[in-house]
Amino acid sequence: MIDLHGFGPALVAGTWMTIQLALASLALGLILGLLGALAKTSPYATLRWVGGTYSTIVRGIPELLWVLLIYFGTTDVMRALGELFGIKNLALSPFAAGTIALGLCFGAYATEVFRGALLAIPKGHREAGLALGLSKVRIFWRLVLPQMWRIALPGLGNLFMILMKDTALVSVIGLEEIMRRSQIAVSVSKEPFTFFLVAAFIYLGLTVLAMTCMHFLEKRAARGFARSAA
Repeated sequence: MIDLHGFGPALVAGTWMTIQLALASLALGLILGLLGALAKTSPYATLRWVGGTYSTIVRGIPELLWVLLIYFGTTDVMRALGELFGIKNLALSPFAAGTIALGLCFGAYATEVFRGALLAIPKGHREAGLALGLSKVRIFWRLVLPQMWRIALPGLGNLFMILMKDTALVSVIGLEEIMRRSQIAVSVSKEPFTFFLVAAFIYLGLTVLAMTCMHFLEKRAARGFARSAA
């Protein structure tokens, strides 16, 4: 039995914080990724430029730098906003900064996944919707989005597993997730191998759980397609 020197509850709390950070970043990243893909496939050159610039710049800078830039780089901006609205010491929390940074990065990569899924949908499906008298909004929600989601799911699943491990980067700004809690335990117990090994198994367990959920979602998304193909 591994002796955790009383740090078991702290590691559990760190695991829960990691899960919250990953899910919050996922939600933000999916929204940004969908908007980015729609912009890059837009008939308007300005929107295509905005989408392409976003995905290029964000993907070209390491995730760790985005965490540091957003946490430390927004200090003056948040202070100015606080003075404007009469809020003292207004600042982004490590959780908020981590969510924004990881969500931005996930969204940039998800933009390309969604874009590929959009381009994979035959144009005839949209034309059929127009022939039935559906509006462009209903065509997107009823015809395009379900197909795009099914095609994009495997790629999004891989990105989410990467995101899950990238949450460790937020430990550098003090968020007490798995890595931060493990580092604290190591500094007290002087047993780095034990606690970093436990952290590795926790990340592995979260990855397996994410893979199981993605497999379920992929099967569910493919049900109607499988029946129609049969």
